[in-house]
Formats: sequence, structure tokens, C-alpha cells
Amino acid sequence: MKFRRKSRDPVDINLAPLIDVVFILLLFFVVTTTFTRETQLKVDLPEAVSGNPPQPTELKQLEILVSADSSFSLNGRQLAKNDLNSLMAALQKESQGDASVPLIISADGQAPHQAVIIAMDAAAKLGFSRLRITTVEAQAQP
Repeated sequence: MKFRRKSRDPVDINLAPLIDVVFILLLFFVVTTTFTRETQLKVDLPEAVSGNPPQPTELKQLEILVSADSSFSLNGRQLAKNDLNSLMAALQKESQGDASVPLIISADGQAPHQAVIIAMDAAAKLGFSRLRITTVEAQAQP
């Protein structure tokens, strides 16, 4: 006995609801995503082998000197206190609120890393973006 197979109806998948769901999910993710903007200092570090010395300019520059005992001086004047707030106040006063002035940090080789970070943090909080860290050229050993 031979049975006849029933003819199958063609199966169609309707993609319109699927596309609607995908667009709704996309819209949901776009609306609920938060974007954080990280602020960073632009640092021009000279290379030890082929670093170029800074060129003398007529522009106003600020220079923070960090000594081996973590004391700060700004443009040759010693600060009374060696903390973040006094350094920020001195930078604000010396720059007269202009954060586009180039800032140079010169630290002693024996200065603690924390003191250099305090100087960089003060520059970042005041909005200085032109920051340079100076070094001396390495002497060739015989």
C-alpha cells in the first residue's frame, strides 16, 4: 500500500517584526549608554638619546622646580608651603588665569615621585594642557 504524501505548504518567515525588534534594541542601547570623557594632560617627554633642548622664546612660560626634599619653587621663587593647594594658588596667580601658558616641570633626579605627581596634578586641575618635563642629557660612560 502506497500512501500519498501530503503536500507541504511553503514556509515563509516574516522578517518585518524581527527588524522592528532589532531597531528597538538598538534605540534602547543608544539611549541608555553613558559616555565618559577622560581628561588627560598632553605631555611632551623628550627622548633620552635624541632629545632637543627647549628653544628660548619670548612667550611667557611657567617653570616649577621640584627639589630633592620635595620643595617647590615657581619661576625661581620658593613656595612657603609644599602642598597641592599652595602650588595651585601660586600657579593661578602667576598665570593670571590663562591655562594656555606653557608649563615646564623640572624635577631633581632624587625628588620623590609623589612631588612630581603633585605638580602634574596642580597643572591638570587648573587646565594647563601644554606641559613639558625637562631632563638633562645623559652623559656617556667611559
